Amino acid sequence: MARSVPLLWVPLLWVLLPGLAALEPLSVGLAIGVASALTGYLSHPRFYCNYVECCPRAGQRLNASALKAQLDNRLFGQHLAKDVVLKAVLGFSNNPSPKKPLMLSLHGWAGTGKNFLSQILAEQVHPAGLRSKFVHLFLATLHFPHHDQVKLYKEQLQNWIRGNVSACPSSVFIFDEMDKMHPGVIDAIKPFLDYYEEVDGVSYRKAIFIFLSNAGGDLINKAALDFWASGKRREDIQLKDLEPLLSVGVFNNKNSGLWHSSIIDRNLIDYFVPFLPLEQRHVKMCVRAEMAARGYAVDEKIVQEVADEMTYFPKEERIFSDKGCKTVQAKLDIHEDVVMGDTKARG
Repeated sequence: MARSVPLLWVPLLWVLLPGLAALEPLSVGLAIGVASALTGYLSHPRFYCNYVECCPRAGQRLNASALKAQLDNRLFGQHLAKDVVLKAVLGFSNNPSPKKPLMLSLHGWAGTGKNFLSQILAEQVHPAGLRSKFVHLFLATLHFPHHDQVKLYKEQLQNWIRGNVSACPSSVFIFDEMDKMHPGVIDAIKPFLDYYEEVDGVSYRKAIFIFLSNAGGDLINKAALDFWASGKRREDIQLKDLEPLLSVGVFNNKNSGLWHSSIIDRNLIDYFVPFLPLEQRHVKMCVRAEMAARGYAVDEKIVQEVADEMTYFPKEERIFSDKGCKTVQAKLDIHEDVVMGDTKARG
């Protein structure tokens, strides 16, 4: 698509070509030619997009190895989520003509990595991540707080999505706290998720929609506990063991924004992605990653102390962290002086 020259370039041309009006006709023609060439260069997307965030070009694909590396290095204990999302996103990105937007619904208890994964994915589509003007985060309790304004929310949501997809077809929409969403609100986006080539002249087939929800977490935790009790490894849990339970459980959960939702009824969610409860070894991975992110030397004694301060279930066996890694940062803050002292001593 051709881009018009940004107005900010016009004054620049007169600065670069002083005295243009006083030149002879031949010189004026040459100057105009130079100005035209310079204007074309400055307005070229490859130059322009170095300074202003641009929507990805049609046909631009995700970097598969970069996405895999990010998931491997930053998301712990979630073999199912990593595998499902990696395959789903890359397949969607490599499809030149998808039939519908990509729709992922992430489920699990707090602290298991749902927000983390959505951020990683957003960063791979739009490098600015959550700061990108093409990535849109909705929080149920902030953006849709009042039950008596559901009709207004639905209208606003449709207008917002329509306008932003019109500006960038590969927009990413993240809906957090779906378990706190008022039933009916999210059905407003159903027409945009369906198998339509266009809706009112706008194609939504390149967009990505992500739901984050604690709903279904109990079902996932029970399945993980059953696997552990039967002596099976958590890595042996497959999507087929959990996805049917999730889709039915969330659809019938009155405390879920997807309760009796037409989005589920019409099978418009491509994947229900389960996030398993984290074991202590995964909590330790989170502690090490947080220490490294703060520039501290990793002290295994501190790692163990922070992990021990977390609470686990079942109460006697202490297998799974009931808050995942959610409070790791706060727990590590308590050990800040010790960690910093060790780092300085080793330095």
